[in-house]
Amino acid sequence: MNGRERILSLLNGEQADRLPFMPITMMFAADQLGVKYRDYISDFRVLGEAQLLTAERFDFDYVSVISDPAREAADLGAAIEWFDDQPPALQEDRALFADKAALARTRVPDPLGGGRMQDRVDGVAYLKQKAGKEKAVEGWVEGPCAMGADLRGINTLMLDFYDDPGFVRDLFAFAVEMELGFAKAQIEAGADLIGVGDAAASLVGPRWYNEFVWPLEKKLVDGIHAMRGHVRLHICGNTRKILEGMGRLGCEIVDLDWMSPLQSAREQMGAGQVLLGNIDPVAVLRNKPPDAVAAAIADCHRQAGDPYIVSAGCEVCRDTPPENVRALHTYAVSNRPGARR
Repeated sequence: MNGRERILSLLNGEQADRLPFMPITMMFAADQLGVKYRDYISDFRVLGEAQLLTAERFDFDYVSVISDPAREAADLGAAIEWFDDQPPALQEDRALFADKAALARTRVPDPLGGGRMQDRVDGVAYLKQKAGKEKAVEGWVEGPCAMGADLRGINTLMLDFYDDPGFVRDLFAFAVEMELGFAKAQIEAGADLIGVGDAAASLVGPRWYNEFVWPLEKKLVDGIHAMRGHVRLHICGNTRKILEGMGRLGCEIVDLDWMSPLQSAREQMGAGQVLLGNIDPVAVLRNKPPDAVAAAIADCHRQAGDPYIVSAGCEVCRDTPPENVRALHTYAVSNRPGARR
């Protein structure tokens, strides 16, 4: 099997020849190519070549256009601070929807309108052309809570849950409408799966998650499925109190950051959920020797059981030793799904 076949077989409930290997690489990939991160996020060709090189060098089963959370926000006109060699930052003190009335005046941008969203769509098409027969191609969108935080400001949004729940629902509905259009453009460009990053959802607690976030995440997931796309849910941080809800979304893959026990996720999400992760990308993958990395990923697999995908809990840090990434790969290629350990 090649990487694309391996991943899609697992997602379709079929037997793969070994565990898939799907680490998130952004700054790590840019450094592999020797380019500044601003160039990586600004030109789909640079991002594409960095992803292709990294996937070849470490034998990843996929390539991805994940880069930063400011694609959609930039096309909406949000205030963004740019840096030469690190990700851009949304300026919370100049949030686009600091005035709540601005939401009603704002139209969903065209993902093919020539902005940063189109650059990502073009990146999907580029990767599909270059590697789409051998590697799975992953698109990426922001989840409703993350997008709401980007447009309103994370601290203000947390207060909105108490002060103006109706506005929160309208804001999240706007976000989902925009992200469904963005996902559709990426699927039509050749994406096999869509990553949904909703990091801010780990901050709200189970009450607000179930009442406000989950229904809109579910609408987004169902919409992507209706487009015949697969979904990879990625919520950074400690999600142990919302694991059950995450499992009910019906995503093909659920990523878990290192703070969330894989064993608990398996118990709450059931035997069929594909789990991914989740060693600590800093304390273990970056800082430990390869044999400790190998032991840590074996423990993750033991906790998760199958179906399972080898990866760190979040992005591979840019200065991670290459031999540590290869230790993850060695574990993946040495283990067949369903084998008893």
